[in-house]
Amino acid sequence: MLNFLTHLPSIFISSVSQGFLWSFLAVGVYITFRLLDIPDMTTEGSFPLGGAIVSILILQGASPVISTSLAVLGGMLAGLITGLLHTKLKIPALLAGIITMTGLYSINSRIMANSATLSLIQQPTVFSWFEKILKQPHLSIIILGGMLLLILLPLLYLFFQTEIGLAIIATGDNLTMSQANGINTNSTQLLGYMLANGLIALSGALLTQQKGFSDLNAGIGTIVIGLASIIVAEVLFKQKPLLTRLFTIVLGTVVYRLILAFILELPIQANDNKFFSALFLAGCLCLPLLQQQEKKLKKGVTYHG
Repeated sequence: MLNFLTHLPSIFISSVSQGFLWSFLAVGVYITFRLLDIPDMTTEGSFPLGGAIVSILILQGASPVISTSLAVLGGMLAGLITGLLHTKLKIPALLAGIITMTGLYSINSRIMANSATLSLIQQPTVFSWFEKILKQPHLSIIILGGMLLLILLPLLYLFFQTEIGLAIIATGDNLTMSQANGINTNSTQLLGYMLANGLIALSGALLTQQKGFSDLNAGIGTIVIGLASIIVAEVLFKQKPLLTRLFTIVLGTVVYRLILAFILELPIQANDNKFFSALFLAGCLCLPLLQQQEKKLKKGVTYHG
């Protein structure tokens, strides 16, 4: 604990920088999990896909910006495949995501030239220009990540205020009613899948450049990270409008990274952090139920009193 408190400023800065980059994944998971009401396991394949694409392109001399953009397109394509499996072939959403995720493992391996990792050490990244000026890696990540969030989240909100965006939200709220009102729910679900996995691949591409290497197994547990960040945001900030909710997810991701940093300071093995992350997520999911039970008990006490 003393060690944690001693390094608290650096841990906080690191958690903020990591949280900003992971928040793109959390927002992507929010689109499928909350707005579309679909459990999409494609996340665990599209996240390392973004890292694989950006790393191999940078190693071949491509611009980091172009490489990152192509990684986003790769994630959108992965989302499209899952969407087609679900909407056209009528495969249940969970199984459709698992099928795509499984197939992407082999595709990611091929992209990475059958290597488990690809190093980007001494290679230019999207953070390089900021690092040359600021001389602080974490500050560079915070500034670039913050700029991207300030641009993308309002644009995402504006998109969901359009007719197409509102149709996506309506599809998630009530699929049958949306179909009855003439909404092509297959198309709205496809768009939702593509948008979500594009953001998830963006997160994978940015984190790969930040860490300095891509990892074939980087997607394991990413769905838990996304869900935990969303639940933390919903517990801390209840019933917020969409634009505010998107930014609270960023805060939720930062808080989650801080909690993970605290867990890593405990006397546990490095591989145990996934177990404690799962426990934390289970606790967050149970918290709303416990709060409801507490309210009922209070009402009961008031009534009998």
